Amino acid sequence: MGRERWYKALRVGFAALTFAAIVTQFAIGLDKDGFRPWNFFSFFTIQSNILAALILLASSALALGVRVTPDRWDLVRGAAVAYMATTGVVYDALLADIQADLQLTEPWVDWVLHRLMPVVMALDWLIAPPSRRLAFRECLWWMIYPLAYLAYSLIRGPNVDWYPYPFLDPDEVGGYAGVAAMSIGITILFLGLIWLVVTLGNLSSKWWAGRQAVAELAA
Repeated sequence: MGRERWYKALRVGFAALTFAAIVTQFAIGLDKDGFRPWNFFSFFTIQSNILAALILLASSALALGVRVTPDRWDLVRGAAVAYMATTGVVYDALLADIQADLQLTEPWVDWVLHRLMPVVMALDWLIAPPSRRLAFRECLWWMIYPLAYLAYSLIRGPNVDWYPYPFLDPDEVGGYAGVAAMSIGITILFLGLIWLVVTLGNLSSKWWAGRQAVAELAA
């Protein structure tokens, strides 16, 4: 099997592992009293991992090399990388000790969704970086989904008496002022992660282009 086929197989394999983890935890939840499927799919972790798996599958189908990756697809991939990076960082910083509250009671599922897949998406971004130099400003639209998610969670929360994360629950963080402070902090974090994803993608693209140029000169 050639190098590109191995890479395609890895993308498909990690996507399948992600879906297996989500389905496993969902099935476990169905056996518990009070489990609400809509709540399960309202976690940012679940949504971002589903998106990441779909991106890996689509990437393996569309292209295996950066030379044939459309510019717009690079932006979509980068958004998924930033969302998964946020998932990993926020989990380690704020949520690592409350797996049961996150409805991730199966240890291997927790590990796949919160630790493995953020790393996989970052490596995929570095191995197959954007085909052109990205600007931080053009990637700010990546903020749309997290902000929409925040609005959705805060509007839905009081109506169903449930919030996906403690830092979104006014009763847990001292009212809406606490929610606002936490939300602003996470927004700043996400902006920093956007900058990091863009910067690393551009550096990696430059490195791969230089390596290819050297190889062509040596040929």
